[in-house]
Formats: sequence, structure tokens, C-alpha cells
Amino acid sequence: MYQGTNASSGIGIGTAVIVEEAELVIKREAVVDAEAEVKRFQDALEQTMKDTEALAADLATRVGEKEAEIMQGHLMLLMDPMLTGEIENTIKNEVICSEYAVEQVCTMYADVFAAMEDELMQQRATDMRDIKTRIQQVLMGVSSVDISALPAGSILVAKDLTPSMTAGINPAHVAGIVTELGGKTSHSAILARALEIPAVVAVKDFMSLVKNGDQVILDGSEGLVFVNPDEKTAAEYQEKRDCLLKEKKELEQYIGKPTVTSDGVSIELVANIGKPEDVEKVLQYDGEGVGLFRTEFLFMDRTAMPTEEEQFEAYKEVAEKLAGKPVIIRTLDIGGDKEIPYMGLKKDENPFLGYRAIRLCLDRKEDIYRPQLRALLRASAYGNIKIMIPMVTCIDELREAKALIAEIKAELDREGIEYNRDIQVGIMVETAAASLMADVFAKEADFFSIGTNDLTQYTMSVDRGNDKISYLYSTFNPAVLRSIKHIIACGREAGIMVGMCGEAASDPMMIPLLLAFGLNEFSMSASAILRARKLITGYSTSELQAVADKAMSFATAKEVEEYMKSFVG
Repeated sequence: MYQGTNASSGIGIGTAVIVEEAELVIKREAVVDAEAEVKRFQDALEQTMKDTEALAADLATRVGEKEAEIMQGHLMLLMDPMLTGEIENTIKNEVICSEYAVEQVCTMYADVFAAMEDELMQQRATDMRDIKTRIQQVLMGVSSVDISALPAGSILVAKDLTPSMTAGINPAHVAGIVTELGGKTSHSAILARALEIPAVVAVKDFMSLVKNGDQVILDGSEGLVFVNPDEKTAAEYQEKRDCLLKEKKELEQYIGKPTVTSDGVSIELVANIGKPEDVEKVLQYDGEGVGLFRTEFLFMDRTAMPTEEEQFEAYKEVAEKLAGKPVIIRTLDIGGDKEIPYMGLKKDENPFLGYRAIRLCLDRKEDIYRPQLRALLRASAYGNIKIMIPMVTCIDELREAKALIAEIKAELDREGIEYNRDIQVGIMVETAAASLMADVFAKEADFFSIGTNDLTQYTMSVDRGNDKISYLYSTFNPAVLRSIKHIIACGREAGIMVGMCGEAASDPMMIPLLLAFGLNEFSMSASAILRARKLITGYSTSELQAVADKAMSFATAKEVEEYMKSFVG
């Protein structure tokens, strides 16, 4: 048995297929015609971009637009004039071959990204190394390994899987993934989860411990891998796998059923989405609406600001597809941590506490906020759209946003353009300030949606991307639980809807507490909806009060987690 990191849950049973990319030997070689060499690089770059676009389109069709964003991020790197310009200048100034110039410049960028403390930037280092190899492969005429053609029942074994390799996997043929490198938050791990393929990463020296054709079992939930297991182990994990498949099948019976607790409390079970295309999965898993539509996708992976018309079409599409079901759309939540060259955002020393979200939008009303709010109001004529303002810390921000919305409504009236005059405007409660002032906000906001990812980060003063202090990042910390309970109580007291769109909304150990606190709406990834419905319909909110009281009596996150784990079983 070998221990690694659990990257994607599930049991994988199959035959090992070792995947190794051909090693590229990159030498510094002089060229005679630097201009011709630049043209050779540009041709290879264009081909790599075409290949990347095809991968992104395929991924969007097979998995979802959110997952395709990973490959679209690669496309943005390939389109970055600073990167490509530096490679071209290196070729001209040093009169060297394209392969070496790409190696030199991309490695330098990758090393800079890897040295940053921000987890997202560290992931960008992996992306940079991936596109470096792919450009070099085109230049050298070397074909990448075709993972899409693996035989059925394959356990894919590799040193590491690049996002582009993972994107080409056929889930019908790959029963599991084991790698020597990687982590839970790597793009490859994210794609494995989206493809619903069990995966264990960071298994030290695994390539030397397994050979092609070996029988492999992996437990993606516990991070365990077995090579040529004995009969008892094989039988045990086959049974576990059968149970998981049976449970998945059984969840289908919850399609079309109302989300109501056993004591008759109706709950709204909705989904988080990133693009209009994601609505297909919401409908597939019988979501009751959208609790969080992140609008950042419209602004990222492009070279110019989206127009009002482009935004209007995207919001309208979601509203129409959901045919009257609620659609909560979050206004732009972006800052200096995101690379959007055309916005001219300076990198903040601490981007998560800096110039971002509502702060940025109110400061740049004319070019960013007004077009987005106009598009949202116009789209509200086609469905049940609600506007949500992120990262609010003081009541002035909500008032200023609502005043701008009122101003735009008057504009639309003068222009004879239809919109929902009673459109709701709420806030995402994700800062300690908003939590403490929840009673005040509840008098002026039409609804609350608790963003537990950031609420936990800000309440605990912990960078969730920093491994050294990750032990502090827990939504089960009593301070965070008290904050959540207070927010819900203030919302209920004022008679407004209180939802949750953070990771905690789909956590089986958190759901009983949230029901006891009185949460009205749970928003999560579409694939988690049916399991959550099954759990919710099995609970009585009145009976859960004693469970919540007990959980709230503990002083540490560990005690709360252990208690909830024993309760949920």
C-alpha cells in the first residue's frame, strides 16, 4: 500500500498504463536568419493556440465551461504580448533558435510564479511549463502522448499530469489517475474531479514501483494506492466501488422531488455557475435555480472590456433557460490578483484586502459598473434575476450601488426599455464587518448570501492558500459558526432570504447545522445537489436544534468536527 494525497474521490480499479512524455533535449543553437526564426516561432505559437482552442472547446462540451476556463487561461498566456514579445526579442538579440528562447523565457516566468506565496500564481507556474513544452513539441515535430486513446479500464500513471494532458482524457476509458507530483488544488486535480475520475497525487517514486499491466486499486478519498493487491483487498475495494456506483444511481430518484425537511420546512437548493453553458448541468441535476452566477468569466481571457450588449446576452440566456427560477448574479468580483491587462489594475501588496469587487466597481462606475448594471436590469425582463453585491464592508457601499441602480432604472424608463421594476438587490456576506453589521444591512438589502470561503478567511485572518497556516482555515471554527448563525438570525429577523454559496453549503457535516440555524437557500456545484437533497429531506429542523446547541458549546474546530462526524456517521 502506498500513501499519497486524495485529489479526486472514488475507487479506481484497473490496469496500470504508464504515460511518459518524450524528453525534449533543448540546446542553445545559433541561427543564420533571426527574422526567419521569429517567423518559425510565430507559426508554432499559432498552431499551439489552435490546439489549445480545440482542447478548450472539447472540454466545454464534455465537462463544462468552468473547467474549460483552465485551457482558456493557457490561451491567454499564449496571447500575452509581453511573453511572446520577450521570446521574439531573445531570438533576435541573441540570434538563437526558437526552442532555446522559449525555454529561457518561459522558465524564467515559471520560476517567478512559483516563488509567489499566492496559490493561484503558483498554479500559473505549472501552466507556464505546460505551454512551454507544447510550443517546443510543435517546433521540434514531436507528438504529445495521446491519452484519449487509452484502453478501457486504464489506471493512468504519470510523473505529473499537465492540464492539457488531463483535458484529453476519456473518462469512459480511464478508471483512475496516480501521479508522483501535484496537489489537491492543481488544475489537473480540478479537471479530474470535474471528469469524476478518482485520483491520488503526490505518491513518492511511484513510477519505479509499478509497471505497465500491473493491477492497481486507488482510493481517491483516502489517498491510498495498491499495486497487485491480494484477493481480500481486491474484493474489499470492489465492494466499496459497487456501493459508490449504487449510491450514485440511487440519487437519481431525487430528481423532480421537492427539497423539504421531514418536518415540512421548504429549502431552496440551487447551483453555483460560472458561464451560461453551466445551466445545462443545473437542469440535469434538477437545481431549483442559481444561487451564484460569477460574472468574472465575461471579463477574463479576453483583450478588451465586454460590452453592455455582450453581458446582456449572457445574463438573458441564463434567465431564459431557467424559466422563472431564481438567478442570483454577482456583480464583478475581481482585483489585483487577476491578470487582466486591459483593465490596468496594479498588483496590490495584499490583493484580498485591496482594490477589488465593489470597491473597484464604485470607483470605475462609467467603464465597468454602469454597463454591467444596465445589462443586468435589461436581462431582468426575461426571468427572475437578482443582483448580488460582493465584498461589502459598510452600508455606504450598498446605498451607493442601489442609488446607481435607481439612476439606471430612470434611464431605461426614458428609453422605453423593459426591466423588472421590483428586482431584488442583495449582498454577499463574506467580511467580518458585514457579519457584525448584519442587522443593519438586513434593513436595506433584499437578501443575504453567505460566502463561507472568504468569511472563514477574513474571520480567521488566514490566507487559505498558505499551507503553513491551513490548519486555521476551518468553517467549523466556533468563531466562524457564531458569525454564520448571527448572519442568518439577522436576516430571518428582518424577513429576508438568507442563502449560502460557499463550499460549506454542500458539506454533509455542515448541512445539519445550517438547517438548525434556519438557512433558507443552499447553493453548490450542480453535481452535489442530489446528494444534498437526500440529506436535507432526511432531517427534521426541530430535532436538529439540540445537535446545533451541542456543536456550539465546543471551543475548538476539532471538537466541532469530531462531534458532527459522529452525528452524521
